[in-house]
Amino acid sequence: MELKLDADKFDELQALFIREIIDKVRIKLEEAGLKGLEMEEIAASIAFSIASTIDDTSDIEVDGVEVHPYLTFRDAQDRLIHSGEKSYTYEFVRGALKKLFDV
Repeated sequence: MELKLDADKFDELQALFIREIIDKVRIKLEEAGLKGLEMEEIAASIAFSIASTIDDTSDIEVDGVEVHPYLTFRDAQDRLIHSGEKSYTYEFVRGALKKLFDV
């Protein structure tokens, strides 16, 4: 696979990616019986936690092994789209929450 540096496309894709994650969390919270503001607050907390893990801003270490994720997206030509730096999905969480919860 080839790496392709495309910061604009990467921004678009990571915004869609974190929005989809938040929507999946929302669905599972609804299935668990949560509603309204409580569901929104829990979904937001989970979303920010997941985003900070994806973005490598929270320390991940298991049994002395450090883990440092580097997010890429595969395009139709099997190229890996990246931004040249670590992801920042965290920056898109609030906007996704507004779209999904109308807040």
